[in-house]
Amino acid sequence: MKIIGREKEQKLLKECCRSEKPELVAVYGRRRVGKTYLVKQFFQEQFDFYTTGIYNGSLKEQLAFFNKQLNRFSNSFYPVPKNWMEAFDQLQHYLSRVEKENIIVFFDEMPWLDVPRSKFLKAFELFWNSWASSQANLKLVVCGSATTWMTDKLLGGKGGLHNRVTRRIWLAPFTLSETKQLLEYQSIRWNDRQVLDCYMVFGGIPYYISMLQKSLSQTQNVDELLFSQTAPLKSEYDFMFGSLFNDAPVYKRIVELLSQKAKGMTRKEILDLLGLTDNGNLTEMLKNLCNCDIVRCYSAFGKKQRDMLYQLTDLFTLFYLRFVKDYNGRDEHHWSNMMESASVTAWKGYAFEQVGFLHLNQIKKALGINGIQSDVCSWTYRDELGKVRAQIDMLIDRNDQTINLCEMKYSATAYSIKKDYDQWLLDRRELFREQTRTKKALHLTMITTLGLKDNPYSGDINSEVTLVDLMQL
Repeated sequence: MKIIGREKEQKLLKECCRSEKPELVAVYGRRRVGKTYLVKQFFQEQFDFYTTGIYNGSLKEQLAFFNKQLNRFSNSFYPVPKNWMEAFDQLQHYLSRVEKENIIVFFDEMPWLDVPRSKFLKAFELFWNSWASSQANLKLVVCGSATTWMTDKLLGGKGGLHNRVTRRIWLAPFTLSETKQLLEYQSIRWNDRQVLDCYMVFGGIPYYISMLQKSLSQTQNVDELLFSQTAPLKSEYDFMFGSLFNDAPVYKRIVELLSQKAKGMTRKEILDLLGLTDNGNLTEMLKNLCNCDIVRCYSAFGKKQRDMLYQLTDLFTLFYLRFVKDYNGRDEHHWSNMMESASVTAWKGYAFEQVGFLHLNQIKKALGINGIQSDVCSWTYRDELGKVRAQIDMLIDRNDQTINLCEMKYSATAYSIKKDYDQWLLDRRELFREQTRTKKALHLTMITTLGLKDNPYSGDINSEVTLVDLMQL
């Protein structure tokens, strides 16, 4: 099997193998993003020891599987350990007798091993600090989907593992380009807009994309995976949150609230609407959602830190909440039959905006500003009564005294700017200049699927970015 993309990550793993010191490598990221696949394919599963956590497994079950793996890899017999201290003593005993240039050890889904009151982390700390960290040929790779556990307890821990991780690999979802590469590897030959439509449903999540069938169209695949009687992804939303968070119902309440407001909400708005106590728990939960690539936190132009906005950006979650969660019908072709509906048209517009935010590097490169320092933010203008009068979802505030005011439009054909829309864009630009009192040059920028139709009003647009640009590496 081939590794699609992940060039930087593979380079880091190669450097790890070539290093002359012990390595503790942490691979983390959203569930289903391909962490296990990357590690297994890179090392061709040639591990000297491998184990994985069991979802919702008891301490007894975790230790039993660890023991089974240890006996298999060591080709000897160790009794089932009574606790993790004993388990790591056994692992040390076995590994100390392995004579190889590099000893490769892989702990998959490590957070699941740390069941309550198991003292797993304390035992792992002792194993690493007392023995493993002095073995120059030991390369220990750990990964986990519970990104909160990985960032707080392993990467950001204040105890015995503080600063012990030697290399970090945050595995991001695929870009549009990588998604197209994976589809082509699966012999699925779709045009760029079909790839985009697929991406807006499943995001850049390799596991979901790998389930697509080349014999079906893009819409038929959505029906098969989410609306058929045996749809394999129908329960994915509940499983994803259950596997990531202990308080999954509360986390789901937050994202379901955020799904109702396109531009996002402040922490205070979320707190008030959910009726939660202001005790710091919400801040922690929002941080966890951001760490898991489900929510993004961004600033409004000219606003302070306390006014940060939280926006649901995970495309699969967004699609699921919009069309799947409350659908109780029996139409196995539900999605195919909805293509011309107003709700789908509205969703495509919003999902395309999120695709834009997920491809900021491609947008900056297309504008020729990837070498210029810049901040990306939003802007909202409210009147005296608090009613929104103007809004810009994406501003690129550049250090070269220029601000790109970006409009993102999904369209099946070249987008045609009409007279009234052109005037609205010009009026909004001047309102932004007036309200912010900026002295910077303001560039109207259109981000579209198939570009702009040439007409008398397209000349007011300073710059364009199209789907072809977004599809670049």
